[in-house]
Amino acid sequence: MKYGMNLLLWTDDAARDEFAPTLERLKRLGYDGVEVPVFDLDPKRYAKLGRRLDDLGLERTAVTVRSVEDNPIAGDRTVRELGVDRTRAALDCCQALGARMLVGPLYAALGHFTGRGPTDQEWGWGVESVRAMAEHAAARRVTLALEPLNRFEIYLLNSAADGARFVREVGHDHCRLLYDTFHANIEEKSVSAAISECAGTLAHVHISENDRSTPGRGQVAWAETFDALRAVGYDGWLTIEAFGLALPALAAATRIWRRMFESEERVAADGLAFMRREWNRRRVPQLAVAGV
Repeated sequence: MKYGMNLLLWTDDAARDEFAPTLERLKRLGYDGVEVPVFDLDPKRYAKLGRRLDDLGLERTAVTVRSVEDNPIAGDRTVRELGVDRTRAALDCCQALGARMLVGPLYAALGHFTGRGPTDQEWGWGVESVRAMAEHAAARRVTLALEPLNRFEIYLLNSAADGARFVREVGHDHCRLLYDTFHANIEEKSVSAAISECAGTLAHVHISENDRSTPGRGQVAWAETFDALRAVGYDGWLTIEAFGLALPALAAATRIWRRMFESEERVAADGLAFMRREWNRRRVPQLAVAGV
């Protein structure tokens, strides 16, 4: 198991020199790695950040999103192709960064709705677009982890079952699934059933409280979540995704209007302690050896 922290709690541009002290603090806290926002598509900036993370001994994953102007399920083929091209560019940045996984709702535009559910044609466009992304991901030695979101943020993939079916239809080794506890808290009737359903496609987990603040301080079904992950043999990243007021644009997008915690550093410290405590409780006990 690896423990990560999504940097969007602080910044959408982790390559800035002034952000270096935060990375150092996360390393001192004991994180294995960080999740880097990839919005600026200049590989040189990510190569520099990658060297900094190497020096600190921090591994990394990456996260990005698609918008209306580059929507992979748009009716306009040109818009769909732009979505594929920008994800390819993000994958190039991942290669420069040294990230082996790119996560997020890469299959459709975040926050865009048509007033109805997804059509079969939109589903097919999404599968086609993501398959093209996955081909480039393979060439860059990166794996895509698609993130189903709740119905208030996206309309193509809302549940683990939706996501697992979509990934299976894409049918590419470099296209997998992300399970996010915040979205599951809204959409899933049974956490255990959801995790079991997507187990064969699962590659990444976001640990996110129901109010987006400190994990373990809210209403997410944490015992059931960790029990289910242990039951399916999950041993990848547990990455905290929390949001605050540090980025006004992101606060607006995530509807964070009030302060939910003492400090970002407190969220990181308490969240890591929570994940470790819960996972250690579920470790398979070692067989006792006589005389030891």
